[in-house]
Amino acid sequence: MDNAFQKDCLEILAAKVENGEISRRRFTQMAAMLLAGAPALLRSTGSYAQAKELVLVNWGGDAVTAYDKAYGQPFTKETGVTVKMDGSGPTEGAITAQFKSGKPTWDLVDIDPFSGISLGKQGMLEEIDYNIVDKNKMRPGFGWDHAASTYFFSYIIAYDSSKFGDQAPTGMADFFDVKKFPGKRSLYKWGSAMWEAALLADGVAPEKLYPLDLKRAHDKIAAFKENVVAYWGGGAESQSVLMDGEASMALIWSTRASLLEQDSGGNIKFIWDQGLISPGALGVMKGNPGGKDNAMKFIASAQTPERQLEMFNMLGQGPANPATDALIPADKKRINPVDPANMSKQVPLDMEWYAENYGKAFDEYTKVISA
Repeated sequence: MDNAFQKDCLEILAAKVENGEISRRRFTQMAAMLLAGAPALLRSTGSYAQAKELVLVNWGGDAVTAYDKAYGQPFTKETGVTVKMDGSGPTEGAITAQFKSGKPTWDLVDIDPFSGISLGKQGMLEEIDYNIVDKNKMRPGFGWDHAASTYFFSYIIAYDSSKFGDQAPTGMADFFDVKKFPGKRSLYKWGSAMWEAALLADGVAPEKLYPLDLKRAHDKIAAFKENVVAYWGGGAESQSVLMDGEASMALIWSTRASLLEQDSGGNIKFIWDQGLISPGALGVMKGNPGGKDNAMKFIASAQTPERQLEMFNMLGQGPANPATDALIPADKKRINPVDPANMSKQVPLDMEWYAENYGKAFDEYTKVISA
């Protein structure tokens, strides 16, 4: 099969997940089988890891340029090891296919920590060498056996201030209150953080969220469906639903909220109150061709405060190294999800819970929002 056809097959499978025809778990299994017989696609951007070379796979778009400028080029200058960026997307299915091929061509993968936990338990990722990667350069509690935190983002409430006068939402209860704050809403179609938002709105205390009561969360979401105008799947969609006036409030990524505020001339605002903060991380493929030590050294180099500041400036990612906070200009601290003033208002997603429960929870969520 050629690359275009394989990618088309994956898109069809993804559409079936979106339509509720197959589960996320089944999608992962089918994608793994598809990719396992497709070595060309496993090298989707033509990146072959050679000696003195690392291939880092992220989610494409602006991230390719940002990762190269902030992390790749400085590392190459220091070590002589070339870092190639691959924006094809390190899905769990693709990582599984890389591993099962017996000859992975990827070295580093930009993953959700819960994927790192799950794939690590299956022996597909190397253990993070904390003799090389410095846990003291991480926020406490955000380093895992098979994934090292490198940035943060949040799911937060963005709202059209022109529709509410002097009133502003103060948390998830207000998001779900269309009498006090009239208008349509928009939620994330992939489920993450939507369960927590629903439970917080239903009166569950932040410290008692986990393990999540999925029935209670889904009952809340099901009862609210008539007020939801769209379930967005990407950042551009979340922006347009507010900019076009379709929704008066949306739960969106913090990286998009600041752009919305700017693009709307300050009309669309956002709050950190009861935001749900989520880490991004780097993992290392088991048996990666560029070498485990080189990959660990890359992760360590990415902990440099000045390099994480570059990522914050380019993508709005909150830095994983708390020493970076002091480098962020005063006028930009308000858009940093992990600035102490902002982080104190939020609830971190429990990556261990997601590692064990996300597949089943997402399948149930899809049924609720598709019914």
